[in-house]
Amino acid sequence: MRSSWYNKLSLIFGSRLPLNWLILCLVCVFFFIALFGSSSTTFDVVTASARPEIYLNYRRLKERAFSDYFDLKNLGSDNVKNFDLCGKERENYVPCYNMSASLLAGFKDGEEFDRHCEVLQDQQRCLVRPPKDYKIPLNWPSGRDVVWTGNVKLSKDQFLSSGSMTKRLMLLEENQISFRSDDGMIVDGVKDYSHQIAEMIGLGSDAEFREAGVLNVLDIDCGFGSFDAHLLSLKLMAVCVAAYESTGSQVQLALERGLPAIIGSFNSRQLPFPSLSYDMVHCTQCGIFWDDKDGIFLIEVDRVLRPGGYFVLTSPTNRHQGSSVGTKKGNIATPFEVFTQKLCWNLLAEQEETLIWQKTADAQCYISRKQGSTPLCNAEDAQSYYRPLAQCISGTTSKRWIPIQKRSSGSLNSDQLEVYGINPEDFFEELEFWRSSLRNYWSLLSPLIFSDHPKRPGDEDPMPPYNMVRNMMDMHAHYGGFNAALLEARKSAWVMNVVPVGEPNTLPIIFDQGFAGVLHNWCEPFPTYPRTYDLLHAKGLLSHLATQQCSMVDLIFEMDRILRPEGWVIISDNVGLIESARTIVTQLRWEARVINVRNGSDQRLLVCQKPFVRK
Repeated sequence: MRSSWYNKLSLIFGSRLPLNWLILCLVCVFFFIALFGSSSTTFDVVTASARPEIYLNYRRLKERAFSDYFDLKNLGSDNVKNFDLCGKERENYVPCYNMSASLLAGFKDGEEFDRHCEVLQDQQRCLVRPPKDYKIPLNWPSGRDVVWTGNVKLSKDQFLSSGSMTKRLMLLEENQISFRSDDGMIVDGVKDYSHQIAEMIGLGSDAEFREAGVLNVLDIDCGFGSFDAHLLSLKLMAVCVAAYESTGSQVQLALERGLPAIIGSFNSRQLPFPSLSYDMVHCTQCGIFWDDKDGIFLIEVDRVLRPGGYFVLTSPTNRHQGSSVGTKKGNIATPFEVFTQKLCWNLLAEQEETLIWQKTADAQCYISRKQGSTPLCNAEDAQSYYRPLAQCISGTTSKRWIPIQKRSSGSLNSDQLEVYGINPEDFFEELEFWRSSLRNYWSLLSPLIFSDHPKRPGDEDPMPPYNMVRNMMDMHAHYGGFNAALLEARKSAWVMNVVPVGEPNTLPIIFDQGFAGVLHNWCEPFPTYPRTYDLLHAKGLLSHLATQQCSMVDLIFEMDRILRPEGWVIISDNVGLIESARTIVTQLRWEARVINVRNGSDQRLLVCQKPFVRK
């Protein structure tokens, strides 16, 4: 006997309906109630004390992602048009670097090689495509020692003509460049060189660099990164900075190897770092004429170097790019020696082709120098964003004037945070927030990375990788809590911490934790080559961008340019901005999901993955 509800439904519809058909209708009704009653997944990232809501049911996650994908696909196909790919000539396009346009604008004496975003107003919006032979980089650490030749713009002539020690340690093998010897180890020349530097500054070995206060190293013109790779193995943060190169790039290859690097030069402007940022500045045949312009390039090195820090210069004896370093004519000091004396540098050691100076730890030294010495700057460089090189000494009045040898090991404490004018509660609260959030991020990304990886053009379905994320960028870094949480979780990744112009300059505390960082205006393109980051992270950046009256569309196009195929983006902001961003990223063919931060909050996460698109 059929149930009463069936009889009632039959009366409503005016006929006797099949029972199976009615059951199917009811199932559909319940499905749509569940679907539209909860439009996005709830994801709790509030505090570490509350247990993170980690997705234990992978099938549920996969079904949710599948449903969201089709919702977004339908939204995009009905109302918007996907953007086209750029032409082949833009495969390695870096905005703001155009020597011809800079010359026409009147820049000269080396300034034409610098970054000039105000000159090149290129409004073409298209997606920079990967080269024809581009392949996904090998997983870390394999990708540190072997890269695909199709991924970098490096000709055979440039490869064969490379002259510095760090460049010679390359082997060209079919479609790969190898940085290993036959036994699979990094060539011993780099290790010997690093050990030599350690001995010259009075250490037993390079393993003692950290104990001597050397945590951050700026490597000028790093070759192709072999020295930096070795320093990273010693748990030092070594950042390569080199000028833009239209053919063959040190920065591009270093980043391809998973090593920190950024485009920059000493031609006419300060580097986008605050004073007292690095413990060691290193130069091996870096092509800089240190004697030029009354030693202004050495003054820039002094600006970014901490008290007690080291300047290491390696170049063929008596041929220091036109300088006379290491030579004397009778009792007359060379111009280079005169400049270093004005900077209160002490020549520690000279061995073969390497010379090492140490910056004084005594700020009064600059004041006590005789007349004619380099003057002190009138103001600190709170926002050193590509300002003209200055003929004055900075940092001497900073509370951060602390010799690297007296730096305390371990995490910063409350007393040390007072130097930066930071409330300790704010600092440690942020760190706890990121500890919790990172666990949630990884629980969200890991199933998609390991199991739902998209098929690459021309490839079979890829095997689940060990770790796809190596190069990370925190586009709104604040105190560097995201970076600190990654280190605590022992993720094999490094972070470029970006502090936006117009925000409180927290770069000093980021550097003092031993992290990499840079000041940047997100209304402009970032100084790096295409396809150089695996994951871009931005919390509150869209809100900041709105206050600067900059284009969200331009920002997302720039993110697409610097993001590798199959790379990830995590954006956290209020729901209105997140929905606007989702509309844009779907036009760029990204796969995107919006996730609730917590119930009752207007904060959302936008999690995206860039596909591998060739045409």
